[in-house]
Amino acid sequence: MKRYLITRLGQALLVLWGAYTITYFILYLLPGDTLTIMLSASGMEADGLSPEALAKARAFYGLDKGLFEQYIDLLWRALHGDLGQSLSLGRPVTALLAERLPQTLALAGSAIVLSVVGGVGLAYLTAYLQWRPLKTALARVPSLGFSIPVFWMGLLLIQVFAFALGWFPATGSQGFASLVLPAITLAIPSAAVYAQVLQRGFQGVWQEPYITTAFAKGLSRAQVQARHGLRNATLPLLTLIGLQVGNTVSGAVLVETIFSRNGVGRLAQEAVLRQDIPVVLAIVAVSAAAFVLVNLIVDLLYPYLDPRITPTAKVN
Repeated sequence: MKRYLITRLGQALLVLWGAYTITYFILYLLPGDTLTIMLSASGMEADGLSPEALAKARAFYGLDKGLFEQYIDLLWRALHGDLGQSLSLGRPVTALLAERLPQTLALAGSAIVLSVVGGVGLAYLTAYLQWRPLKTALARVPSLGFSIPVFWMGLLLIQVFAFALGWFPATGSQGFASLVLPAITLAIPSAAVYAQVLQRGFQGVWQEPYITTAFAKGLSRAQVQARHGLRNATLPLLTLIGLQVGNTVSGAVLVETIFSRNGVGRLAQEAVLRQDIPVVLAIVAVSAAAFVLVNLIVDLLYPYLDPRITPTAKVN
């Protein structure tokens, strides 16, 4: 276990460094000058400033340094816990994340819970039912769920539950009520994927000899599915949950824009548009860390669900 953890931590650090580095150089491939975009966002025009003023501004923000020199400087400070200053907002990046991160964590956490509960519940019900027409109809629901665009689903929920029924606010990030529609919008695609994978898992599990043995012992269908079927069918689902964390973070950008929530996703969108490199790099690092942490937890849970899977075997 110790060897496995050390190996996984080394891989995690490599992933974080790779995500940080690739993002940095991609930002420099974007068209336009960073200082010019920053000035435009603040209502100023670069043409209206003297060359001396532009040179001072570049030096102040560190934009006068070379590409690799800026990269080494940003990476070195990040390793020491200093994420730098926002180029467009003039505030510490850590302060911006501290303000926005709770909103995104609440949205992502709610969406993950809803997607797991909804996806597993749908798959469990589909596997348990024996009436063929209803079983077939429920089996096709996941395909509909992940084929609907997220932005369209968000707008539909706003139109029905905010404007028509008035049950929830259409925009904003104040209170629990404002979280419901964004969380459902973000959860639907993931829930559809979970349901489809788990439905196939149940189909394979029902053909296993131990299921026949369980029925022979006199257990009911509900008991067999709960005690034996669910545990073995959920193994592929754990891997998907780890992978879907990345999709949840990327989906938060769109969902927070649709519902005008002041979260990290919306901050990332604004930072990319303004080429605010320190902010984008910090958000990428935080997202990659969350992705790595969740996947590590998933890997550690595998041996508890299936004793045949061991960390030592994974390392070897």
